[in-house]
Amino acid sequence: MLAGAAQAGETLDKIKSRGQIKVGVGTLPGFFSPDSNGKWQGFFIDFGRALAITVFNDPDKVEFTSSSPQQRLPALQAGEFDVLLSGVTQTITRSFKLGFHFGPIIFYDGQGLLVAKSLGVSKGSELDGATIGVQSGTTGELNIADFFRKNGKKFTPVVIEDTKEFVSALETGRVDALTQDASDLALKRAQFAKPDDFLLLPERLSKEPLAPAIRAGDDQWLEIVNWTVYATIQAEEFGITKENVDSFLTSEDPAIKRFLGVDPSLGEAIGLDPKFAYNIIKTLGNYGEIFERNIGKSTPVGFERGYNQPWTQGGLLYSPPFR
Repeated sequence: MLAGAAQAGETLDKIKSRGQIKVGVGTLPGFFSPDSNGKWQGFFIDFGRALAITVFNDPDKVEFTSSSPQQRLPALQAGEFDVLLSGVTQTITRSFKLGFHFGPIIFYDGQGLLVAKSLGVSKGSELDGATIGVQSGTTGELNIADFFRKNGKKFTPVVIEDTKEFVSALETGRVDALTQDASDLALKRAQFAKPDDFLLLPERLSKEPLAPAIRAGDDQWLEIVNWTVYATIQAEEFGITKENVDSFLTSEDPAIKRFLGVDPSLGEAIGLDPKFAYNIIKTLGNYGEIFERNIGKSTPVGFERGYNQPWTQGGLLYSPPFR
């Protein structure tokens, strides 16, 4: 539980009062989707459960609600969610103009292009004059326009709101290509009746750093989001996993003792359960385990870690020190 010393803001007060965290998510297998029993599963879902562990030491004290790209940001502004974990790209206008704070980047992505192989193209710059489907309410609309302008090419955008219509537009030949985050496109391709008829082009049109988003004005809640994510990243760097975490409780390394709450001084100083990181790892595993379980190479999604590896392994994941 949060210690009494913690200075809660409006969002955190509401969370503690209702006894539950409200999380906005999308619907994409591997990232967020309900199972046959209606229980939400997925990469981003596990981070929502991690937040519930940090605040309540209970991974189930969280409510997930699906929200479309068009609805999610207004819903967050209106207070319908405490945090968005729906694959939101961190941008400067969303921070300044819309008044959102972002937690650490959870998934490094980039906008891609999915085309029918029958077009005979191997890169995006060969799509001069193409009709391209783009989902409304996303950063993709501006990115694809920038890409074609930069390459001196022309295209016809077809803005589509409904996700099912977006997918069928390429399968039925209504558009020549779809553009969206490459991770989304890889999943959509796998859902096609004949996925081998379609090709994800190698270019990445943009940087799409996906991060938790919250409303501005509650610094304590932001820091809880931050350090919950960092706990999963730091655990992987330490080599601490769901299976071996208990063996680290006898470590003489001061940094590990602070991290796992064996030395309770850090948790007491910041107003959190000193064992919040231990509880997250014991329940959900470290970042790498969360990744591999939901979207890794052995799953139907089949993603390589790529940039989403610790900095010690050539990736971009990096946690500030727990001290």
